[in-house]
Amino acid sequence: MDIFSKNSIDIFYDVTNSEFEYLKNFFHYKKYKKGDFIIKQDELVTEVYFIVSGLVKLFYSDRQAKEFIISFAFENWWETDFSAFYNQSKAVLNLQCIESTTVYGLHYADYLQMLDSCPQLIRYFHNKSINGHIANQKRILSLLELSPRIKYEQFISAYPQLVQRIPKSILSSYLGVSRETLSRLYNNRDKK
Repeated sequence: MDIFSKNSIDIFYDVTNSEFEYLKNFFHYKKYKKGDFIIKQDELVTEVYFIVSGLVKLFYSDRQAKEFIISFAFENWWETDFSAFYNQSKAVLNLQCIESTTVYGLHYADYLQMLDSCPQLIRYFHNKSINGHIANQKRILSLLELSPRIKYEQFISAYPQLVQRIPKSILSSYLGVSRETLSRLYNNRDKK
């Protein structure tokens, strides 16, 4: 059983105790096993998720079932198919657990009500959105112009805590390199 406190999510750091008592009721604690889907393509997306523990991947699956990994999210990150969430439409992306994962889900209607009742949270989500856009642009540019070695080095530099948590087959897909290339990069780095 989860014990929800004002320190559970960074969104609550700047709210009063009475605001927290009101807002905490909007969040729903959920547990998922490794391999579980939180979101599946073509299903309606009604929630955004704050990752309490665990690791998830957001990805697109084409008609041949090839995966294109968009991002990873782990402790203290928000994740969903944002386009589907904000448009209250069906998912284009999948959200799947790489590890057993616990989350706080926030329904779209509750999200809107929360922003109406505590307008200072608009800035919080605005900043999260801007940081997400910046990260996505950097990722797109790295896929377009960087060598596999530099992409790998940048990933390790940005997310050192994830290298041991993400299976190499999934990491190679995210970086857009073959499993063999990733193994060579991994082995060459270990020799340094």
